[in-house]
Amino acid sequence: MALAELITTRYPKDTLDILVFGNDARLIPIKDLPYLQVGPYHTNTVAGLELAMDMLRRKKNTNKQIFMITDGKPSCLKMSDGTYYKNSAGLDKTIVEKCYLMARQARKLHIPITTFMIASDPYLKQFVQEFTKANNGKAFFTGLNNLGEMIFEDYEKNRKKRFG
Repeated sequence: MALAELITTRYPKDTLDILVFGNDARLIPIKDLPYLQVGPYHTNTVAGLELAMDMLRRKKNTNKQIFMITDGKPSCLKMSDGTYYKNSAGLDKTIVEKCYLMARQARKLHIPITTFMIASDPYLKQFVQEFTKANNGKAFFTGLNNLGEMIFEDYEKNRKKRFG
């Protein structure tokens, strides 16, 4: 909420779009953010990234970036026939490889992804590190307590670096 306030007051030409992803990804209004709850869904990271990149491709802004908050465990893909491929046991190679592909596509579009990981499992950290390497982005390993502060600081730092 603080980031939304910062953007609308100090950087009115910037936009902030909030996407949530469970089995599917969808855009939510900023006003609904305080009421967001974790659902009984899998994590379709690919759907979230696809929607984010589609939205950013249509924008004229020069400072395009994705901030992704995740537990680092993608567990779902929507298949071309509309069915869902789900696997919650560990990291599924098919799902993980599709995530890496999306990270590389974002890199080609010059869209950095900053990942804020709120879990500490070593195998999930390794996935996030590889994902970050594929995008040439950044990753922060944090908990929920200082998450807002870290997102805020990273946004300000990127603004200064790109425009200062």
